[in-house]
Amino acid sequence: MIAFTKAHTYFKNLNTELLGLSVDSNSSHLAWVYDIYCKTGIKVSFPIIADRNGEIARKYGMIANDISNTETVRNVFVIDDKGIIRTILIYPLNIGRFIPEIIRIVEALQMAECAKGSTPANWIPNQPVIVPAPKTFEGLLERNEEIEKNRNGMSWYLSFKNPPEKCMEENEKKKLE
Repeated sequence: MIAFTKAHTYFKNLNTELLGLSVDSNSSHLAWVYDIYCKTGIKVSFPIIADRNGEIARKYGMIANDISNTETVRNVFVIDDKGIIRTILIYPLNIGRFIPEIIRIVEALQMAECAKGSTPANWIPNQPVIVPAPKTFEGLLERNEEIEKNRNGMSWYLSFKNPPEKCMEENEKKKLE
């Protein structure tokens, strides 16, 4: 909760809201956030939902039944503005989340959508994106000519482009906010 609170501004700048879910009671949540505040001065800046019977946690596969019937695993869900789950990260109970990677995932999802492409392995903001593969033989031939001319890929099915200027501008604008 502390790490997410510290990064909350980054998430907000990416038009992303944080929400906690726990099978513990609201009273437990209040005790946690109060204890965090008393010991660190940090005010948890996002809501935490009490899922006392674990109904929500079970629907989303958050209960590690092989470990416990009540202990949740440390999941992170990235859900888009249409309510579609785009990413699920599952951390074992003894492993902390890596906030920079979660932020990068949100940025990659947003860039892929804006650029109408895909982000490659190890992508970081403002790097080229993968161009969708052509759907016709004519498109394949055109893509190969483009790759030959621009040296922007390996083959018709793997070529790259710089993100459109509007995507780059949106990304930079979010970082400055």
